[in-house]
Amino acid sequence: MTDTLKVLLVDDHAMVRSGFAMVLSVEDDIEVVGEAADGLQAIEKARESRPDVVLMDVQMPRMDGIEATRHLVADDLGHVVIVTTFDRDDYLFDALQAGASGFLLKNAGPEQLLDAVRAAGRGHALLAPEVTRRVIGKMAGREVAPERPEPPALAGLTGREREVLVLLGRGLSNGEIAAELVLGEATVKTHVSNVLAKLHLRDRVQAVIYAYEAGLILPTEE
Repeated sequence: MTDTLKVLLVDDHAMVRSGFAMVLSVEDDIEVVGEAADGLQAIEKARESRPDVVLMDVQMPRMDGIEATRHLVADDLGHVVIVTTFDRDDYLFDALQAGASGFLLKNAGPEQLLDAVRAAGRGHALLAPEVTRRVIGKMAGREVAPERPEPPALAGLTGREREVLVLLGRGLSNGEIAAELVLGEATVKTHVSNVLAKLHLRDRVQAVIYAYEAGLILPTEE
């Protein structure tokens, strides 16, 4: 990467923001361009600083992180990575639907934080394995409408692309998909790009949601 990634930190706890800032600010390719203590401030700061990545808490006063994410994504004000603790956060699936590009646990180490920022800055979705399991579990627990009609857009996928979408829906990485289908990772990357383009999905996070809502993944599947 040659360009410096601009990052906005959003959390109602100053110590959390300071901790993230300390880790990020020492990196040559990352610049912390602002901080916000709630969702409303986050939108204001994002309009001023135009960040590449927004690290977003969920539970905050005035406007929570989910609503703020919805506004930021709609106005193309940066890729949002939700920073959360699962034990008290009931909003993971809603955050995905709001347009979050991924999740980071608040107890993540410095390297994970840096990886998350850089991945989001490149436009990649970030789903850590433990996050993927929680998200899939949440989606699997939702009621599935009986005899749900298949979305017409699925007809535009090739057989292989459909297989890739199913595996994306199960939370597999490109490497894992390649091993499952006995393909090269470059080929899998091409299939993933085709799936996202044909279904008008922003990233693989949306592909996970789409696969469940389309009925391609059943609630009983692991």
